[in-house]
Amino acid sequence: AVIFVGLLDKIPQNFVMSVLGQGGSNKGLFRATLAGVLLDLCSHGILAVGMELRKKGASLGQVMAFLIASPWNSLSLTLIMIALIGLPWTLAFIGLSMVLGITTGWMFDRLEERGSLPSNPVQFIPDPNFHFLSEAKTGLHRTKFNRTFFLSTLKGGLRGSQMVIRWLLFGVLLASAIRAFVSLDDFQTFFGPTILGLIATLVAATIIEVCSEGSTPIAADLLTRANAPGNSFAFMMGGVATDYTEVMVIKDTMQSWKTALFLPLLTLPQVVVVAIILNQAA
Repeated sequence: AVIFVGLLDKIPQNFVMSVLGQGGSNKGLFRATLAGVLLDLCSHGILAVGMELRKKGASLGQVMAFLIASPWNSLSLTLIMIALIGLPWTLAFIGLSMVLGITTGWMFDRLEERGSLPSNPVQFIPDPNFHFLSEAKTGLHRTKFNRTFFLSTLKGGLRGSQMVIRWLLFGVLLASAIRAFVSLDDFQTFFGPTILGLIATLVAATIIEVCSEGSTPIAADLLTRANAPGNSFAFMMGGVATDYTEVMVIKDTMQSWKTALFLPLLTLPQVVVVAIILNQAA
């Protein structure tokens, strides 16, 4: 993720935004969600990339859609989830996470348009004479892939990822403490397909700061052993929506507590509704 942030820092704004599409539009939201699904990074790695996209001019809705849809939908995790919970549930979770990314992003864009949330100070004005392929060929031809290029990429990535690394370290220490004092058996016993089980799942997802690869087996156990597919989905998506690393990084990057706290405020109710429906369907 650090290297990807460094590379993204070198890519001109026109290229990034021509791929993401116009901020505030439905097409732009869909493209941001799809980019999050296709990019193979963990839940914390994707955070650094999302903040860099904001600096390139992405709308608030595009950034949030990108962050919400991405952590559980990388190629590697998709294969792991198919092995753990089966293809039908995996496809259902991927589709539902994309829907939540789009709906939450749409609400963020509307709030940004109304001025309820701060707009992006980096504005993007499309260039009608910009042609992606021809400009990309010219740019690659001019770029010298030498030692200086790779060192500057690494330095830029580290500089852009500092705030993420700081909060990630705090989260890893807290997760280690929880893993040391709370057994997995106790964790799984109290998370059945009930309202209380769902509430307990969301509380656990908020507290346990583990990267997506580490949390996937726990989410799979909630589905297979506790017979609670809604809780499994809530554990995945609730962790993204209430993740304090994510909240603090958004606050630091956008200089707005309001924007950061609107992430769980808008996302969590949708997660709860979907989780209840999944539990009832099972």
